[in-house]
Amino acid sequence: MRERDDPEVIGRRVQRLRTQRGLTQRQLAEPAYTPAYISTLEAGRARASDEALRHIADRLGVAFEELAVGRPAHLATGLRLRLTEAQRVLADGRAEEAATQYAVLRAEAEAHGLGCEQAAALLGLGECALETGRLGEAREFFEQAEERLAGKTLPERVPALRGRAVAHYLAGELRYAVYLLESALDELNRGGLHDPDALLLLYASVIGPYMDMGAHARAAQAAEFALALAPQAGDPALIARMHRSVARTLLAEGRVAEADASLAKAAELYRQLQLRTELANCHWMRGYVCAQNGELDRAEAELRQAHSMLSETRAALYRSQAAVELADVLHRRGKSQEAAGLLEGVLGDFSSERGAVHAAAAHRLLGIIAEDARDTEAAEEHYVRALSILERAGAAGDLADLCRLLGDLLRRTGRTEAALDAYRTGLGHRTAPGTTTLGPAPAQPPL
Repeated sequence: MRERDDPEVIGRRVQRLRTQRGLTQRQLAEPAYTPAYISTLEAGRARASDEALRHIADRLGVAFEELAVGRPAHLATGLRLRLTEAQRVLADGRAEEAATQYAVLRAEAEAHGLGCEQAAALLGLGECALETGRLGEAREFFEQAEERLAGKTLPERVPALRGRAVAHYLAGELRYAVYLLESALDELNRGGLHDPDALLLLYASVIGPYMDMGAHARAAQAAEFALALAPQAGDPALIARMHRSVARTLLAEGRVAEADASLAKAAELYRQLQLRTELANCHWMRGYVCAQNGELDRAEAELRQAHSMLSETRAALYRSQAAVELADVLHRRGKSQEAAGLLEGVLGDFSSERGAVHAAAAHRLLGIIAEDARDTEAAEEHYVRALSILERAGAAGDLADLCRLLGDLLRRTGRTEAALDAYRTGLGHRTAPGTTTLGPAPAQPPL
């Protein structure tokens, strides 16, 4: 952020404003200074003190800031209000409209040297890019926000760092996402930087990658810390996100009623805050919980609602991920044709670099549907593609089950050696639960 413009720039600014107001140099100078001093200042040959600039600003009827750096009065306040409005547009599910607003605000903040507001606009652009599935752009925006906040404390940098980690996670880079989040947690906890909001944001964000990597013990511990931190946190949207993440660990531990209650709390907060995309994601998660608990009719209703809401908000990647969960429930309810059609419709939205875990899930389900239709060739192709994606992403949580499916298929088609290889691969992932993260667990928060 600029402290003061050069004397020549300030001199031209003083002369322009004085002329606009029809004042002479004597009128501007009196009673504290001389016309000669004003003349020297306007020519850029003198560096005015803060006291002199405040006198001149008062005579000209402008803010000190406007003379010193050319920033109109109340610009920062106005920008912050408009940033809040853009955030509201994004929360309503209008990511593209919000991105346009954030881009304008970023340019204005940059032009006037407002570093914090520029970082906030970059964070908004990153969130918009995440919602619309442009993961490369999202990563760049979050990296730029981190650069603007380089001189700030770690708690202030956490939202940008967390955004970058989520972009890597959605791109299938699970290990690196966990590394970023764990490193920040370790630094916060070891350094005594006990910021409840920053810690809660990191713990809520690391649960998903932990679960997909098969590190269920780490996920459960992160959920435990998040729940303990929640009463100290001040952001209700953050608390709602935490409840949504924690539900996944509760479900993995068989605590279905608690998972459902956690999601009910999240949904209520999202409704109060009118966060449309987050509310849709909450319906999606409730559908997932119901499906795991065998309540397939309720699961289908929740997932259809989530898919419909995400389609309206144009949250492309999230919509496609919800479609995979819905297709799984439809298949289990005997609606395999509809499920296959839904999967074929969204498969193009995924790749090993974009929604990797759900890309693999889509191929796995299409393989199962193909097997049911006795098309073993297509089934094997889908299983192999799913296996490749999961291995590249390090998503050990689903690899063992997929290897079993592939092994069974190979055995039924007479390829015993290949089937044994598949089973061995699956057993290798099954024998080391919770050991897939990088290094020791991060330091614990001082609860």
